[in-house]
Amino acid sequence: MLAEYFPVLLFVFVGLVIGIVPMALGWTVSTLLGTRQPNAEKGSPYECGFEAFEDARMKFDVRYYLVAILFILFDLEIAFLFPWAVVINEIGSFGFLSMMLFLGILVVGFFYEWRKGALDWE
Repeated sequence: MLAEYFPVLLFVFVGLVIGIVPMALGWTVSTLLGTRQPNAEKGSPYECGFEAFEDARMKFDVRYYLVAILFILFDLEIAFLFPWAVVINEIGSFGFLSMMLFLGILVVGFFYEWRKGALDWE
């Protein structure tokens, strides 16, 4: 029974080794060989070469997030076209009509967002 899980266990072990060994090696080297030279300039906060003038937790307009989410949504939906284009000869007319339905729903959603003004940036 262990022989069936050996490839999975080997994969997990190699992944852990690749993830942990570089971190441990870097920490060890920096601890043993790194020089400690504290300086006020190194510890000071900066933003583009000058002191920060606003809080880092300032509020953003919700339209920024809406446009970003819409971009990701439409970008991912377009990514479904690539596998479809590869197998278009094998899936026949049913696959073609299914993709046209998918694209039609995508276009309706796009026009809905456009009419609502979600894509306008003021």
